[in-house]
Amino acid sequence: MSTTPEPIRPIKLSDIRAARERIANTIVRTPLIRLELGREFPEIRLKLENLQPINAYKLRGAANAVALLSEEERKRGVWTISAGNAGQGVAYAARAADVPCAVVVVETAPKSKLERMEALGAKLIPVPYNVAWKALDERSFPGADGTFIHPFDDDNFIAGHGTMGLEILEEAPDTAAVIASIGGGGLITPALSQRRQRLLRFRSRRVRHRPFQTGKLRLSMAPAGKACSRACGNE
Repeated sequence: MSTTPEPIRPIKLSDIRAARERIANTIVRTPLIRLELGREFPEIRLKLENLQPINAYKLRGAANAVALLSEEERKRGVWTISAGNAGQGVAYAARAADVPCAVVVVETAPKSKLERMEALGAKLIPVPYNVAWKALDERSFPGADGTFIHPFDDDNFIAGHGTMGLEILEEAPDTAAVIASIGGGGLITPALSQRRQRLLRFRSRRVRHRPFQTGKLRLSMAPAGKACSRACGNE
């Protein structure tokens, strides 16, 4: 049975601030360090999300999504779809909350990430990439029970990621530009949302740049999953 996604809405600053309080005991406030390139270069800082317990920022969104589950949803468990990082995030947050977890994983995912998800207590369901993408579209998969946590097109997941923007603002309030790679849009969306609401004042410009071997941006922006439209409130 397919799960109907909630109507698209802007991610408010109040959502992100509430998420920060909610996940404070699960995630790490990562440092923003200066990249020393020489006097002729502009000041560049790196947000070291690789220092999170799962070595990726996805824990922020996952922790927020799991924290918002009702008691009945916690009993039924959660599941997600992932090639590694989102699955690790949901598995980590679910284990911390004593919630059963399953991950429909892309079968070509790195072995190290598969092993990490299993070590975190997740039940793995390996599938080909095209099957995983179809399940993302339908938000359902045979044998995966409980509440589905979408790995990027989910308001609570996005709000959790937005906590990075709050940390950047506090440590570097004069930030002129934020560079973020785009896969499904779950990371750049809260940054754009904070920019629109005048919390972060940085330039917004799309650059043809994406991580190697990830889903294409044009697929992520297909009608079934316009995650980035959540930042602007477009229908």
